[in-house]
Amino acid sequence: MDGFSAKVLAWYRHHGRHDLPWQVADPYARWLAEVMLQQTTVTAARPYYERFMRRFPSVQALAHASLDDVLALWSGLGYYARARNLHAAARLLVDRHAGVFPRTADEWAALPGIGPSTAAAIVAFAFNIPAAILDANVRRVLSRYHGVRGRDAPTERLLWSYARTHTPTRHVAAYTQAIMDLGALVCRKTPDCPTCPLADGCAFDGAETPARRPPKPERAVYMAIITAPDQGILLVRRPPRGIWGGLWSLPESAALAALPATIQALGFEGALGDPAPPVWHVFTHFRLSITPVRVLRSARLAAVAEGCDAMWYKGALPGPGMPAPVRRLVNQFLEAS
Repeated sequence: MDGFSAKVLAWYRHHGRHDLPWQVADPYARWLAEVMLQQTTVTAARPYYERFMRRFPSVQALAHASLDDVLALWSGLGYYARARNLHAAARLLVDRHAGVFPRTADEWAALPGIGPSTAAAIVAFAFNIPAAILDANVRRVLSRYHGVRGRDAPTERLLWSYARTHTPTRHVAAYTQAIMDLGALVCRKTPDCPTCPLADGCAFDGAETPARRPPKPERAVYMAIITAPDQGILLVRRPPRGIWGGLWSLPESAALAALPATIQALGFEGALGDPAPPVWHVFTHFRLSITPVRVLRSARLAAVAEGCDAMWYKGALPGPGMPAPVRRLVNQFLEAS
């Protein structure tokens, strides 16, 4: 253990987070938590983690569940590829490895949806095996402490080198949580340097150049509201890849003029009502405008294949997996009908 890690651990004993529900030496719990925490805060992930563990308390339970059930429980947490990869990895672990969890970071990284930092965190937390992590919080701590700037490949290799150098061979799980917490609680984007245990040796001078973020591009979709008495509202399953892959949503088109063709392809026809005010949803790289359009006097031209690509939904809980903004729209129209 070097002086860097000793200071971080000493700070963690008094100021770190010790009451998180996934702070157990259980590889399944740590894996689930690390996947949920990818690009998601602890506050946002915690209630999802707790619900997920109640519903799928083991890798066997997760592997034997349907993807629909997994996506339904993940609905609202975003980045749905994480849920699809989690389910696929669970099936691999059960089918090919009899539910036995890997004990090396390389083996974990070979599973769907697990990168090198996530894999290292799992083995460090679950097995107390020395493995360096470099998530966003740790990257910020190491970059500032060592005066490293840039995001190119040589910089990345240098930061990984520092991460390995500072990772101790003892108290690995505690150190891994400690360095994460230091980045999340103290060395934030606007750092609290006076309370930092590394302040004396840190190269950070407060002169970071703020990242220039251009305005996010905007996209637009029009979503059809097709309702039927005693049946509810029509949902369609999205393609397995891409935005909201595999989730249930409303029939949509990129242009209002194309919406009738979308409706007809589902076996319906009807007049379009006036578009409702759009709602906005912000993704990492763009903003999406969703304009709902009610289909008036809709009539069925052909049967809708229940449980296949389309289904009727009456609002019963928990309901199928839907993107959060679509679920809000669906509930709004069901309540008004």
